[in-house]
Amino acid sequence: MNSFNIDKKLSAIYSDSFFNKNKASRPVIGITGNYGEQTCKLGEGYYKKVVEAGGTPFIIPPTNNEEELLSILDHIDGLLLSGGADINPLFCGEEPSPKLGSINAERDSFELLLTRLAYHRQMPILGICRGIQTLAIALGGKIAQDLSEADTKEAESQLLKHSQEADRSVPTHMVTINKDSNLYSSIYETEQIAVNSFHHQAVSNPGEHLWVVAQAKDGIVEAVESNEGKPVIGVQWHPECLNEEGKTVFTWLIGEAVLYRRVLDIHQKVFTLDSHCDTPMFFSQGVNFITRDEKLKVDLPKMTEGHLDATVMVSYLPQPKPGEKFQDIVPFKVEGPKAYADLIFDKIEKIVDSNSDYIAIARNTNDLLLNKAANKKSILLGIENGLALEGNIKNLNHFQERGVVYITLCHNGDNDICDSARGSQTHGGVSEFGAQVIRKMNELGIIVDLSHAAEKSFYDALEISKKPIICSHSSAHALCNHPRNLTDDQMRALAQKGGVCQITLYNGFLKENGRATIYDAIDHLKHAISLMGIDHVGLGTDFDGDGGICGLDDASELVLFTRQLLLNDYSLADIEKIWGGNFMRIMNEIQN
Repeated sequence: MNSFNIDKKLSAIYSDSFFNKNKASRPVIGITGNYGEQTCKLGEGYYKKVVEAGGTPFIIPPTNNEEELLSILDHIDGLLLSGGADINPLFCGEEPSPKLGSINAERDSFELLLTRLAYHRQMPILGICRGIQTLAIALGGKIAQDLSEADTKEAESQLLKHSQEADRSVPTHMVTINKDSNLYSSIYETEQIAVNSFHHQAVSNPGEHLWVVAQAKDGIVEAVESNEGKPVIGVQWHPECLNEEGKTVFTWLIGEAVLYRRVLDIHQKVFTLDSHCDTPMFFSQGVNFITRDEKLKVDLPKMTEGHLDATVMVSYLPQPKPGEKFQDIVPFKVEGPKAYADLIFDKIEKIVDSNSDYIAIARNTNDLLLNKAANKKSILLGIENGLALEGNIKNLNHFQERGVVYITLCHNGDNDICDSARGSQTHGGVSEFGAQVIRKMNELGIIVDLSHAAEKSFYDALEISKKPIICSHSSAHALCNHPRNLTDDQMRALAQKGGVCQITLYNGFLKENGRATIYDAIDHLKHAISLMGIDHVGLGTDFDGDGGICGLDDASELVLFTRQLLLNDYSLADIEKIWGGNFMRIMNEIQN
């Protein structure tokens, strides 16, 4: 005891660590505690390995208090799901098997809810033993209540002994790791490792969000991870009890937690704006924007989880085909296109007015910044298809007064303003009326949007407009041969005129075959930057208009876009421009 001098220790803390932000910024890792005999406890390996890897452990006791759950998630940078008793099979919709071991009612519902909430925030998650099973069930998978009931390539008599009597620091069998996995490339860098094993349940079906990345010789699932590029991994063994073999998993978790905190810090500093979403297309289905509605890709909870400050919510007007009437192809019965656009804006404003503590309409950049300072999300109004003007130039004044930020001149079909990329070259570009519309939009401070326009319409509009134009949701033709995408020459011309191309997340505009991923979106962004420069790009998701790709499927996942920007070495200044700065510059130039 005489060797410990509290005053000396305090002096060292206040002269060094107290003022050294780098030392004080260790990421906080929440570790779920085991529960038994009215005690929350934890094996020492979990928190010691977190400390060794550079993190600060925070033990999470079981709780079903919703406010407490959310507060916990607000204060941690990563989640570690620890081992323990079996999970109640009723959570999988199954009756208990006679071979089921002891379950832990205190932990099950709490940890499943905690896991899903952390997953919605795109928080790094590591599941260990019971934790891999918690992860699977929380994300829609299933577990075998006993290994003998697992669907493996071996009969029960041929199973390895997965519940060993050996000391937990002793590896007892080998597992094979898939070389295409994050577990291989970021953690082990080898196809086979020796692990310990203390379990009689195992993942039988990883579900749609995870895939099996390691198995034992008998086919038992030994590890899963996100199949969407997210920082989520579960292992069946106990790395916290292993020596050198166990450190790498915790090093990965701490590294991802540091990155997660950096992402959230960036979202505090920069303004994040999505230039195109079609959420009003679902208004006729009775959706609720204030809840986490599974039918929507953009709602208030998802914007909050994805740290998205603002979205341009458009009134989309389908272009009638020859012989069709507009009134027959829209879900709400109205007199015509103008009335339909107004109806959509009325519904948006009603949502905002009913929830004014959380959302506000923004008409300009000043509104956007004030809303963020007040901790409110911003909704901007846009029109997708100049059909809403009904051929009357005076209707531009009406929509300007309503606060419309931009008008997409056409959609999938020629209208009286210009030819569409999917049209029939009715005018050979922009019509005479279309030229009047563009000049009037310049005068009124409404941005001209050329997404969906034919190439000739695009160049005509560039020539006619005296102010920069945008493509609110377009991608690179060079990477995906689609008539809606911009050619390299179009991108260069757009940048030369001061405009911006907002890369979209519509699958067919990013990849010609197969499912597009977040990596495809980054490739299109990098291609645009290489041609246009960092001052002329952004993001227009097209969420709820069939936009959404693997890894960026809804607004809650948009922090993963920022994560990828950091991983691709974009600076804070670059990220600020990409995430909204460039679009807001256009707003200022057009409106002032």
